[in-house]
Amino acid sequence: MIKKILVSQPKPTSEKSPYFDIAEKFNVELVFRPFIKVEGITAKEFRAQKVNILDFTAIVFTSRHAIDHFFTLAKELRVAIPEDMKYFCVTETISLYIQKYVQYRKRKVFFGTTGKIDDLIPTMAKHKAEKYLVPMSDVHNDSIARMLDAKKLNHRECVMYRTVSNDFTPEEVKTFDYDMLIFFSPSGIESLTKNFPDFKQGEIAIATFGPATAKAAKDAGLRLDIEAPSEKYPSMTGALQHYLIVNGD
Repeated sequence: MIKKILVSQPKPTSEKSPYFDIAEKFNVELVFRPFIKVEGITAKEFRAQKVNILDFTAIVFTSRHAIDHFFTLAKELRVAIPEDMKYFCVTETISLYIQKYVQYRKRKVFFGTTGKIDDLIPTMAKHKAEKYLVPMSDVHNDSIARMLDAKKLNHRECVMYRTVSNDFTPEEVKTFDYDMLIFFSPSGIESLTKNFPDFKQGEIAIATFGPATAKAAKDAGLRLDIEAPSEKYPSMTGALQHYLIVNGD
C-alpha cells in the first residue's frame, strides 16, 4: 500500500497543484525533496571556454537558472551588460524574471509562448543581425545549435551552470522510508545510486517521467511501476492518480 511518496522536485509554489489534490484524495503523504541541484560554474571555468559576453548583442534564456547564472557570472567577471542588450526568452514568465537583475524596456525583450525554443526561433530569425549567446547546462545536446544554424543565425553556446547530486544528510538516509519514489531526470537516478549505494527496491514503487529517465532507471536495475508520459496519461500526476486508483486498498 502506498502511504508515503517522495517527489524528487521542489515543492509546488501554487496551492492548486494536482499533487495536493492527490495527497488529500488518496490520504498519502507527499514529500518534495530534489535529488539534484543546479550550481554555477566558476569564473575560471567560464574563461576557459574563451567566450567574451560583450561580443554578443543578444542573450537567449531557456530557464531561470540560465538567467541567475548569467548575471552572477557577469558580476564576478566585472562585465557591465550594455543597456541595449536584447534578451530572447522561451516564455514570458522567464522574461519577467530578468527584472530581478536589470530594468528593461519591452522592446528589448522577446519571448515565446510554448516554452520550447522552436517557438522562439521565428522571432530570432527576424533579428538576423544579432549575435546570439545561449547560456546552457553542462548536460545538453546540439538541438538548439542545429536549429539556429538552419536559420543561418550568428550564435554561440556556452556552459554557465551544472546539475549535481543534492546529497542526503545522514539523518535523511536513516529516515528514508518511502513507498514510492518519483524521478524526472537521469541525474536523479544517478543521485539515488550515489546516496544509497546499497539501495534495495523491494516493494518500493518507482515512477519516472520521460524516456531518458526510464532508461536510466532500468539500466540501474530498477523495476518501473509508472512510466510517464503515455498516450493516456501525459502528466506524472495523471499517471500517479491512475496507479493509486488501481493499486488502492
